[in-house]
Amino acid sequence: MPLNPTAAGVTRAVTSLTGPPAVLVGAGDIGFCGTSGSALTAQLLDRLGGTVFTAGDNAYLSGSVDEFQSCYEPTWGRHRSRTRPSPGNHDYQSGGRAYYSYFGASAGPSGAGYYAYTAGPWRIIALNSEVSSGQGSPQMDWLRGELAANGVACTAVYWHRPLFSSGRNGDNPDMRDVWRTLYENNVDLIINGHDHAYERFAPQDPDGRPDSARGIREFVVGTGGAPLYQFPNIHVNSEARGSVWGVAVFTLASGGYQWEFVPVDGEPFRDSGSGSCH
Repeated sequence: MPLNPTAAGVTRAVTSLTGPPAVLVGAGDIGFCGTSGSALTAQLLDRLGGTVFTAGDNAYLSGSVDEFQSCYEPTWGRHRSRTRPSPGNHDYQSGGRAYYSYFGASAGPSGAGYYAYTAGPWRIIALNSEVSSGQGSPQMDWLRGELAANGVACTAVYWHRPLFSSGRNGDNPDMRDVWRTLYENNVDLIINGHDHAYERFAPQDPDGRPDSARGIREFVVGTGGAPLYQFPNIHVNSEARGSVWGVAVFTLASGGYQWEFVPVDGEPFRDSGSGSCH
């Protein structure tokens, strides 16, 4: 089995798992009462198999118990048993209590919100951008330990607020330490929400420089149902953009992946492609 160099210069064994591909499907910015968005994207989930991820802001506007029951449960809630969520800033408007209560053990340790699991040949890590993730934080210490122990060759990571975004909310530089740690450990995919649109970036390093050899491909998929945003400041590495409700489907195979953005019925925008693991 190959040896993978870590940032500290130590090597660890990396396993290339075989077997059937896994499917990861989802979006962020979902349960917004007063729009039809989450009902329409939930209809897509009804037709798509796989593990459902959420990239934060599950229930607007404050992540309250009532909002989870009224704005999320009637739509994406019917897929709760196969959902592995992550929280967003709106989920934390009420301290995150309703979020952890609603999703239970599927959301990881209560009050932490970061955890990892295996999907087919891939390791999947869900992080929490709404608590500290800088150097020396409990989340960063956990992440470094998880990556060091991870013997799987292909890894995807998702959380809410993106480091890079051409959307209205823009970049979130406080997530750069996380990005740098993932880059040093050869992570393959990053999936975020927060800006209510779809955007795909070319592989890049934590400073936004193109890197076809080791760069991470980032997707912003804030298209689960909240009112949509446009793109006021286009990043140079931005490869595809769409302001439309829909879900992203990632087919995770041994040694590589495919992606497809599936819009709600009647919308023409689509995006698809494939890539290899580091």
